[in-house]
Amino acid sequence: MTTTVAALQTSPQATMAAALDETLALAAEAVAAGATFLGTPEYCGGLVSDGPTLVPPHATEDEHAYLTGIKKFATDNGVWFLVGSVAITGPAGRIYNRGFLFDNKGHVRSRYTKIHMFDIQLSATEVYHESASVEAGSEAVLMDTPAGRMGHTICYDLRFPTLYRELAQAGAQILAVPAAFTKKTGEVHWHVLNRARAIENGAWVFAPCATGAVPGGGAAYGHSLIIDPWGKIIAEGGELPAVVLAEIDLSQVGEARARIPALSHDRPFVFNNGKSAEVA
Repeated sequence: MTTTVAALQTSPQATMAAALDETLALAAEAVAAGATFLGTPEYCGGLVSDGPTLVPPHATEDEHAYLTGIKKFATDNGVWFLVGSVAITGPAGRIYNRGFLFDNKGHVRSRYTKIHMFDIQLSATEVYHESASVEAGSEAVLMDTPAGRMGHTICYDLRFPTLYRELAQAGAQILAVPAAFTKKTGEVHWHVLNRARAIENGAWVFAPCATGAVPGGGAAYGHSLIIDPWGKIIAEGGELPAVVLAEIDLSQVGEARARIPALSHDRPFVFNNGKSAEVA
């Protein structure tokens, strides 16, 4: 079973309207090229920063103009659409960093709220505190799609391999990693972390990443990736908005997991708390 997928490498936009315009232009290009499953990066509906705090444009799900536009596109073009994440209005002035899967009739098949918050200090001047404005999620999500069974994660989740292993052991054949990875961390960690998640789990990795300057400060790395279950990069974006196309062949999942069946080899262990080994 093969499916033509497209990672839409969009740029951070200050408004939902601008974000939707850019996404729809790339989506039309992807459909013209034969893609039937499309995906976007993290905060694809708009991203703005205010110092260390993220203040993207947000709305409730029912009133979210970006989601409405994507729903219409999916319906009109008969394609499945993974919205990597958008800002959804949450409680007490906070937001949710939440992704959505639309089927080819415009129905929402799943929702995933980002679990791990991006609270880091890269330098004295480059600080991020996502949890200052964003309410974290707590549920892992598996999605059945025409491309295969997919685990939905978002950006900083990539650094927590246990999440991916449990998704794979629960049946995920594809690991979605929509992101707005920073330029600084992306240059050193983006490729190796995504390849590691593919190799560890014998799964495809589908990782659309935003690219370019973030309104208010910061920059996203780009280099969206589609990686096969053996860890080979099949397609990669550069540093400009683009459509990144590839064929996902699910048979490669079974082949990789048969060659190295590590997902079934977990064994329990305990820490010895520094005790000296006993002599037999």
